[in-house]
Amino acid sequence: MNEAHPAELLRRGRTITGMSAVLLPIDASGGIDWASFTGLLERTVVAGLVPAVNMDTGYVQLLDDGERLAVLDATKAVAGSGFVAGAHVADAPGDVWDRDATVRAMEPIESRGGLPVVFPSNGLSAFEGAEWAGAHRILAETSDRFLAFELGPMFVPYGRIYDLEAYRALLDVPQCLGAKHSSLSRALEWERLALRDAHRPDFQVLTGNDLAIDMVMYGSDYLLGLSAFAPEAFAKRDALWAADDPAFHEWNDLLQYLGFFAFRDPVPAYKHDAAIFLHLRGRIAAPATHPNAPRRPESDRGILAEIAARLDALEEGA
Repeated sequence: MNEAHPAELLRRGRTITGMSAVLLPIDASGGIDWASFTGLLERTVVAGLVPAVNMDTGYVQLLDDGERLAVLDATKAVAGSGFVAGAHVADAPGDVWDRDATVRAMEPIESRGGLPVVFPSNGLSAFEGAEWAGAHRILAETSDRFLAFELGPMFVPYGRIYDLEAYRALLDVPQCLGAKHSSLSRALEWERLALRDAHRPDFQVLTGNDLAIDMVMYGSDYLLGLSAFAPEAFAKRDALWAADDPAFHEWNDLLQYLGFFAFRDPVPAYKHDAAIFLHLRGRIAAPATHPNAPRRPESDRGILAEIAARLDALEEGA
């Protein structure tokens, strides 16, 4: 495949589809703060973004089945059928892929009108490329619409990024409407965009690159954890790009500054930064993270407060 220079891929004035992960807020006692979660969902929907729940940002790996279902019910109550959700299967290293368990994880999402995201698992990630694409072809026998998910090991230990041959095979599964790509690599995502454009232009390449959120300039849409921090600001940025307004870059630069800070090593601790940031801006009741999730140092608060103040000023001046 011929490699295009990134500048040749720029798509000015394009309407961006934004799917925003929604943080699952935790209260001071370590339980789920449902009132704050509802508020975050409402803000995401009003901003015009598609809420994405039961994803990494929503601690899906740390929830039990009842909690995951409760998240789906709360989301449907706010968003109707306009949401995506992770179909997560908890397995262990060395386990074989459980097709039936994956179908069972997708069913409650589909029955509520949502779009399932086939979440990585130990069994699924153990497949080589052709088998990985083949697993999605098997899922298409029982589900007529879903998203795939390439997740790098910096997010979860069972994450895996596949080669272009596997991605090409995935494009041949019509029920797979798109795929979230979270390698944090521009080059790998540019390759996927070129492949998509050549073979299936309607397939959504959903960037999960929180360190390069301007991938939307090149034809990616997004399903990001970073947008959970400020969905309204992402919606404003997206509108500026659609209008071919150079102010897009000012908004994008500030949001990227937040991304570079929050998604530093250890990457999974970004969720604690999200809670601190949302609490500073009055969006949730407590700056807590899940008891079993990694934490950030207290020193993060001052930096996040400075970024929040800059974002407040930008929004007030808009």
